[in-house]
Amino acid sequence: MRELTLGSTGITVPQNAFGALPIQRRDLTDAVSILRKAYDGGMRYFDTARAYSDSETKLGAAFEDIRDKIFIATKTAGKTGDDVRKDLETSLRELRTDYIDVYQLHMVDKVYKPGDGTGVYEALLEAKESGKIRHIGVSAHKIGVAFDCVESGLYETMQFPFSYLSGEKELALAALCAERNMGFIAMKSLAGGLITRSDAAMAFLEDYPHVLPIWGIQRENELNEWLSYMDDTPVLTDEIREFIAAERNELAGEFCRGCGYCMETCPVGITIYQCARMSLMLRRAPSDAWLSEHWQKEMKKTEECIGCGQCSAHCPYELNTPELLRKNYADYKKVLAGETNVR
Repeated sequence: MRELTLGSTGITVPQNAFGALPIQRRDLTDAVSILRKAYDGGMRYFDTARAYSDSETKLGAAFEDIRDKIFIATKTAGKTGDDVRKDLETSLRELRTDYIDVYQLHMVDKVYKPGDGTGVYEALLEAKESGKIRHIGVSAHKIGVAFDCVESGLYETMQFPFSYLSGEKELALAALCAERNMGFIAMKSLAGGLITRSDAAMAFLEDYPHVLPIWGIQRENELNEWLSYMDDTPVLTDEIREFIAAERNELAGEFCRGCGYCMETCPVGITIYQCARMSLMLRRAPSDAWLSEHWQKEMKKTEECIGCGQCSAHCPYELNTPELLRKNYADYKKVLAGETNVR
């Protein structure tokens, strides 16, 4: 397994990191067991966020006794200096530590900078000067904002969705980070579950030696798969290159990544993050579960869509979500009627 240095931070870790959002769905005992197994297997970089319910608590329980042997990144969604300070103190307490290696502004919609009136960047500098955080990072979902953050020179790391389905702009963002010696952390490297071959996802990174992927891990069998690559890292064979090319042809472009940021905005309660990509889920992971009575009822809610556009306004990828919902529901009805074969 290749090691990389995360830009100017000096943090050097295997190119195989742990995304801790999913462990909020496990109980404390299971989560700690998975986290320790990840460490024993060679993972050294662990990413979480204040927004991930009790994920920080579980990392704290798992790593309190070996804190100096790992790197922890967490995030704040604070919009003011006071919010950032409050989140930071909570994170330090939950993580059972007195410092955070990479402290990131979470899913920003603009560049926070000194003198902008929010006090956010000043709070970050204050925390860094006091030793509570060691490096200042940022995460974004909108490509324009991400480029602005990199160009600002204010941040040491950028976290952005990145996978073999990424388009030219995303690839250019990764290249700019390398040029600026800014750490690039890849989230959603499985494109919200649409990428189903982990070996191809890992092999893709062979061409991006500066990119650190954080794999969202919830189950031990998932962890085992990623840990197996520590000693036997997939490479870009001709077969994998051809597979990726076919995947890009099928999936690249306008599709829902399933991030769920639109969910609280729907006035009629549509399960947008699944309904807007149901066609892909049926074809990439065919299962009778998607055709169950439950999902038939959920998909039927699409008929109640009033086209208010609130989901689109909250979509980090600026998708026309109501149109995606309509297309997916039309296809779903054809599948139910037996007009389309998804097997």
